[in-house]
Amino acid sequence: MASKQPPLILVDGSSYLFRAFHALPPLTNSHGQPTGAVYGVANMLRKLAEEYQPESMVVVFDAKGKTFRNDLYAEYKAHRPPMPDDLRVQIEPLHELVDAMGFPRLVIEGVEADDVIGTLATRAAAEGHEVLISTGDKDMAQLVTKHISLINTMNNSLLNPETVEQKFGVRPAQIIDYLALIGDTSDNIPGVPKVGPKTAAKWLGQYGSLDGVIAHAEEIKGKVGESLRDSLAQLPLSYQLATIVCDLDLGLDEDQLKRREPDRAQLKSIFETLELRSWLKELEGDEPAPVEEKPVVVDTHYETVLDETRFNEWLAILKQSSQFAFDTETTGLDYMQARIVGVSFCVEPGKAAYVPFGHDYPGAPVQLSEQQVLGALQPLLESESLGKIGQNLKYDSHVLANHGIKLQGIAQDTLLESYALDSTGRHDMDSLATRFLGVNTIHFEDIAGKGAKQLTFNQIDLEQAGPYAAEDADITLQLHQCISRRLSEDKPLQQVYEAIELPLMPVIQRIERNGVKVDIDMLGIQSRELAERMLELEKQAFEVAGESFNLASPKQIQTIFFEKLGLPVLRKTPKGQPSTAEDVLQELADDYELPRLILEHRGMSKLKSTYTDKLPQQVDATTGRVHTSYHQAVTATGRLS
Repeated sequence: MASKQPPLILVDGSSYLFRAFHALPPLTNSHGQPTGAVYGVANMLRKLAEEYQPESMVVVFDAKGKTFRNDLYAEYKAHRPPMPDDLRVQIEPLHELVDAMGFPRLVIEGVEADDVIGTLATRAAAEGHEVLISTGDKDMAQLVTKHISLINTMNNSLLNPETVEQKFGVRPAQIIDYLALIGDTSDNIPGVPKVGPKTAAKWLGQYGSLDGVIAHAEEIKGKVGESLRDSLAQLPLSYQLATIVCDLDLGLDEDQLKRREPDRAQLKSIFETLELRSWLKELEGDEPAPVEEKPVVVDTHYETVLDETRFNEWLAILKQSSQFAFDTETTGLDYMQARIVGVSFCVEPGKAAYVPFGHDYPGAPVQLSEQQVLGALQPLLESESLGKIGQNLKYDSHVLANHGIKLQGIAQDTLLESYALDSTGRHDMDSLATRFLGVNTIHFEDIAGKGAKQLTFNQIDLEQAGPYAAEDADITLQLHQCISRRLSEDKPLQQVYEAIELPLMPVIQRIERNGVKVDIDMLGIQSRELAERMLELEKQAFEVAGESFNLASPKQIQTIFFEKLGLPVLRKTPKGQPSTAEDVLQELADDYELPRLILEHRGMSKLKSTYTDKLPQQVDATTGRVHTSYHQAVTATGRLS
């Protein structure tokens, strides 16, 4: 008979905090405050509450410090690395957000979240409630009964008594025995070496329980039998460490577990601080919506300048202006090698010009010379008093430097303005034009084609290249006028842009231009250390798998994971094969050692090939420097010179 009591939802907040941190990209607000883990957990809570509409929904977090398990076993969780700083600073904001959302939040000193959840779930089920535990922790499967289920909102999988047995090969009542046998690398629970999920399930199916396995230990043949017998003394400890305590005296009544009305004022403050704008708009949905600024339709007049007279007229216009939008068209994206084939500028919306000098396709019209155009523009471009507006002027600074011109007087950069206003989303000119101006610009692929046959800009017919290039300058000016107005309404963000982002850009440009001095000997040492660590990881992976295999082969990984070890299939490829994609391995790594080893090996391999092996090959023999991006330089060398 179905229970008439309302359901209780228990959320393993600590499990989701770590999983959200590792699953989502490193999101931050405009002040650099990490927000990804907070967003991930809060999003899960919102969806869970919306789907189940529970009266009682409790979020449980681990408390700081040791628990009774540390007293039982000093090495319990000893192998866990320190919590990343970017995650640690998100704990308090998440707790505040959970409180503001109206969910009871429990943090019990000296007790793990698992034990709090186990106690609440067992008590509620005994009182006739249906209980749903939201977690990604496999240990919780021991709590499953006909009244207690688990849901993993990361992959939307539900565990009841039937699906627990399908996933693990054992009944919920055997999960503690199962965990004691396979151990837990995450919690550093010993287990039995060489015993994986498939072997543990086989033994428990044959002998019924851990006691039954121990009683028949002498009958089990081979090295795995020897390993079992060598581990008999520690199995009771492993069992005790893996057991979730379900009889704690928490001193809580039902009213303390019920949802409260959300604190709208506090939610608004938190959403504003974390810059969760879509949730903020949703929260303010019952308030009058602000009048959106409608994009102004601008009539355009673009020209391609081919004669000296018209060029001189434009020079006069530029000299008389206080600032103008400027853009370069080049032969490629490699800023250290690219050459300029034309320049465009704009001083008022809708009116812009493109001056080509390097288009060399068959039948190209006669153009002004490079020396004539850049020679005349150089004094303007190097003037500190004449302001330049651009979209990613760092790139233009580089390519101008290839021609001996030092760009100065950088007044505004629309890419940086957009990033300061809202760091999320795309900041390329086409995307910004659609977002802020409601304009669909001419895309480069529209005039150059795609793929292997894509033309470089010097090969593009001027009838197409001219309007494209002039539009770049025009749209840049319009974007600045629009975004700067919005920035002026948010003084802290405007300060970030004006005091940090814009002044830093030429500094980074010089770092990239000058290159980074690389300590080849040190990178050689790091390369050898990485190689040694990769060999260690391979050895560990082979021991867990029981055989050697290619850690880079999806097919071999599939065989080991899903046929030999019986790991759960979380997703399939379009061809119906079990997926071993990166995100799948990340999720499996929470519960199983082999995926974790493979992921670490992949990370080491990428680091070794990208930095310690390739960077030394790019070093200039004369200067001892390598030209690379600012981010890569810091990542690879840890220092700049």
